Amino acid sequence: QVQLVESGGGLVQAGGSLRLSCAASGRTFSTYAMGWFRQAPGKEREFVAGISSSGGSTYYVYSVKGRFTISRDNAKNTVYLQMNSLKPEDTAVYYCAADRTPVAVPLRAYEYDYWGQGTLVTVSS
Repeated sequence: QVQLVESGGGLVQAGGSLRLSCAASGRTFSTYAMGWFRQAPGKEREFVAGISSSGGSTYYVYSVKGRFTISRDNAKNTVYLQMNSLKPEDTAVYYCAADRTPVAVPLRAYEYDYWGQGTLVTVSS
């Protein structure tokens, strides 16, 4: 069983930045593809960004391209989401997720095996 713990959420003004972290337990983190999802009030959970096990491949939802950057440090069992130029529409609970048997970087929630509890990001206008 893998435990994922997110941190770094908070309140920020539009145009500001936040960096989310997701720390994973276990010895096999480096074999997992990782993803960040978000869920705004009244909306479905959506894919934000994903990264391959090696970090060599990344994917982003169109709305965050050029503003968000996903990265990972396998030595620290941690994946990050750097969020710049934040907009009020980025307000959501952000979740990290792990796929233990990745063929490629998963883009859909059902492809992930483990989830964190989420961290709230609020962007004020």
